[in-house]
Amino acid sequence: MRVTILGCSGGIAADSRTTCLLLDDDILVDAGTGAGDLTRDALLRIDSVFLTHAHLDHIALLPMLVNMAGPHRKTPIDIYALPETITALRQHIFNFRIWPDYTAPSVFTRPYLAFRPIGVGETVELSGRRITPLPVRHTIPAVAYRLDSGAASCVFSGDTGYHEPFWEALRGMDDLRHLMIEVTFPDDDTGDASASGHMHPELLVRGLANLDGSRPLDVLISHMEPGREEAIMAGILARAGVFPAFSLKRLERGQVYSF
Repeated sequence: MRVTILGCSGGIAADSRTTCLLLDDDILVDAGTGAGDLTRDALLRIDSVFLTHAHLDHIALLPMLVNMAGPHRKTPIDIYALPETITALRQHIFNFRIWPDYTAPSVFTRPYLAFRPIGVGETVELSGRRITPLPVRHTIPAVAYRLDSGAASCVFSGDTGYHEPFWEALRGMDDLRHLMIEVTFPDDDTGDASASGHMHPELLVRGLANLDGSRPLDVLISHMEPGREEAIMAGILARAGVFPAFSLKRLERGQVYSF
């Protein structure tokens, strides 16, 4: 499996894109503004989108992706998400007020998208690739995803605060190679982190202490607020010595990880 980072910022700017990962050539994990950097041909190859949750920075370009690709496809794009996320999309986005409902059989000759509800622990297998939602805690229903190639696993946290069941799920993975995890705020802003369901460096360190610190692991920091990246990374790297086998570094747009 190959993961290309299209967007991993907590906000927008000239050089920042919000969350979107490309899995091989045909799957997106979230559909933030990073999706807009794909060419038309690349967008037409997307068959499935796995959403972590319904917040705008994670779904911003989903309506336009479906609008562009739908007329050129023989089958709908499959949108995998929690039932609560699907309900939010139906009520607030694909409602004929913000955007057309591309599942409506009475309007379109064929649907452009198909909603596929999934729950925590329900693995979806696509051409040998196993994608499993994991529990997280955010301000709205949300999941992380385990991406399992059969040879190794990568976990993408999506948005979450500290959540013991998430770390328990990671502790049970003998093949975990990459952990892409959000740390949105620095440690001097724990109030906003708590109120908005996000991580700060001290919470990351608390979580990593649940894992086997003797096994190598790439810990890749995502979703940092623009302009606060240096403070966040300084807070993380100041504690890096506690985990000598872990590589703690910033996740960046354009990076590619194979596993």
